Parts: sequence; structure tokens; C-alpha cells
Amino acid sequence: MPEIELPIITDRLILRRFEAEDLERFHGYQSLPETARFLFRNELSRTRSMEVLGRYANFEFNQEGDWICLAIERKDHPGLMGEVVLKWLEGTGQAELGWILHPEARGHGFATEAAEAVMKLAFEKLAFHRIDAKLDALNAGSAGICKRLGMRLEATLVDNWHYKGQWATENIYAMLDSEWRKRHHPWTRTIK
Repeated sequence: MPEIELPIITDRLILRRFEAEDLERFHGYQSLPETARFLFRNELSRTRSMEVLGRYANFEFNQEGDWICLAIERKDHPGLMGEVVLKWLEGTGQAELGWILHPEARGHGFATEAAEAVMKLAFEKLAFHRIDAKLDALNAGSAGICKRLGMRLEATLVDNWHYKGQWATENIYAMLDSEWRKRHHPWTRTIK
């Protein structure tokens, strides 16, 4: 696996490793019920936030099952405002994408911009073949992000998840490397 060069800089954002100084902001949004609404877990306690932040700060990305979890901050306003995650799934060239933002950062296109930068890393540098995002069907905000990224709705699995005492329908959005190239590099073509 190629070396991941950090930080990743976009038009408005810096994607970087988490640091100890991020704890207050991290716990600030991870402790909110609205943040955990569509997650398989509940909001985080302060102790749990410290544990998770430490794991995120020290990620390794060498084999299936590893995660890249990057802190998102604005170039013009330093300070943690969320995270973007890429998980290396089992199976050749498979990955899953996810994001969480502080409520104050939602609705400004930051998650889309951060996710697109991580997709670029995954497809163009790390040579992944397929990236998906698995969402609760009620999570309209994240579905909108997937659509803006050019991901297609690949599957709807009715009552596939049981969490927080109820059944939920899972929507799977996905993109292949060939679809990425067509969208971002339309002048190139795949040679077979």
C-alpha cells in the first residue's frame, strides 16, 4: 500500500490526523444524541471519546480491516469540525466511506468536499476498485452527500439492520474506479 501523505488540502479544508488538542471539540459533537442518531452506537462518554480519539490519531492502513480516520478543519478557521473515514473492507480493492460533522458544520458542503478528497486518495493513489457508503434509509442528509459525490444507489435492504431497539432499512451507495475516472477524468478511457 502506498504511503498516505498528510495533510490532504482541498479548496476549503485540511484533512489531517487527529491530535490530543481535538478532544474537546471531538467529544462536543460525539456526545450529542443527534450525532449518534444513525450510528450503531450511542453518543460517547468523555472517557470513550478519549479512547476513540487515541485510536483515530494512531491509525495504520496496511491491511483489510484497517481504517483511515481524518480530522476535518477549515483552512480559514482552525479547529476540528468533523471526521471522514475510509475502511478497507475484505475482498480485493473494496472500501467503505463515512463521515460525521459537528452540527455547526453541517449544510455547507464540507462533508462532500472531505469525502471527495478521500475518494480521490482511495481511487487514484491507493488503487481501490470500489467504494461504498452504507446508510440508514432515513438519513437523507448523507444520501444527498452520496448523490453529490456521484455515487449510485446500488441496493436497498429492507429491515436489514436492528439497532437502538428498532429495524432499519439500509441503503448502499457505491462507485467503481471506472465511474470515478469517467466523472473526474472524462478525457481518459479504459483500455481493455
